Amino acid sequence: AQLVESGGGLIQAGGSLRLSCAVSGISSSINVFGWYRQAPGKQRELVANMYSGGATNYADSVKGRFTIFRDNAKNTVFLQMNSLKPEDTAVYYCNAHRSMWPPENYWGQGTQVTVSS
Repeated sequence: AQLVESGGGLIQAGGSLRLSCAVSGISSSINVFGWYRQAPGKQRELVANMYSGGATNYADSVKGRFTIFRDNAKNTVFLQMNSLKPEDTAVYYCNAHRSMWPPENYWGQGTQVTVSS
């Protein structure tokens, strides 16, 4: 299985970025795709995820600003980030996992997002 993120970079506060996660080689039983982030000195946290049925979850800190969506034809998961804030600065990781037993979990290598004030 392979998850490859792209789209990170340096951007000014108030700007927008779209992260992409190209997914390949995973089993059809994987039913949750999401984005996590880890800032320096902090634990990795969930940003947003999407279940195969379409349900989504967002961290309170990004609700109304970030949107997770998929392009099934391209096997790609996106995170549209608007109204970025300096506190959004982190390494963003793509994740794919099975929410049922037995567990199966995959991570991308991460992409850096830096928001300047």
